[in-house]
Amino acid sequence: MLNFNVPPVKNSTGEPVWKVLVYDRFGQDIISPLLSVKELKDMGITLHLLLHSDRDAITDIPAVYFVMPTEENTDRMCQDLRNQLHESYYLNFISAISRSKLEDIANAAIGANALTQVAKVFDQYLNFITLEDDMFILCNQNKDLVSYRAINRPDITDTEMETIMDTIVDSLFCFFVTLGAIPIIRCSRGTAAEMVAVKLDKKLRENLRDARNSLFTGDTLGAGQFSFQRPLLVLVDRNIDLATPLHHTWTYQALVHDVL
Repeated sequence: MLNFNVPPVKNSTGEPVWKVLVYDRFGQDIISPLLSVKELKDMGITLHLLLHSDRDAITDIPAVYFVMPTEENTDRMCQDLRNQLHESYYLNFISAISRSKLEDIANAAIGANALTQVAKVFDQYLNFITLEDDMFILCNQNKDLVSYRAINRPDITDTEMETIMDTIVDSLFCFFVTLGAIPIIRCSRGTAAEMVAVKLDKKLRENLRDARNSLFTGDTLGAGQFSFQRPLLVLVDRNIDLATPLHHTWTYQALVHDVL
């Protein structure tokens, strides 16, 4: 993405193309654990700025945007196009952008006579935060939205629950698109985990149904859905305490020993 969505050439000795990285808080959370300021500079990033900060026009270098496709963010990107802030624009969305928002950006580009400056538009499917090689989390700026407390509030409405489930499913879907594999899903019945599993299953099936636009086919990902080495996704509700039986036997003696 930082190399304009082209694989970097390892033997290249020339200077990188200098560019500006513009991200929102979500993008910042994703990039921070992965890349240091020095590594960003080695990739040609001269400045990294928040989307909603006061930014001056830098008209002689391209800008790489890495943001969530929210209404607020797309409005600000349209404003940047109208203000002619950069030489060219590489728009990378953390989750898939809807057609209506894409049309809004296109209309703004036409209105600002900046259509040729929008170089690439990509859905990156990176809506998860990688902390280690084998560990990622879904928690982001809206950490109060996706939390144990939020799901188990007594006054939670059906609409709020749907929003939480959709957010979790979107992040998990992004993870498996990045992995290039379709999981075998297992979950406990009658819990929030089952709701997530059903929604994720539906989203995966809908994507596979459209063979031409499937995210799990093509040379880049390998034969994801045809592979027998499919990962197992176990979804467990946090109300089920798995740690305790693993630590000791399920007896009163062990409980007393732990507490006292």
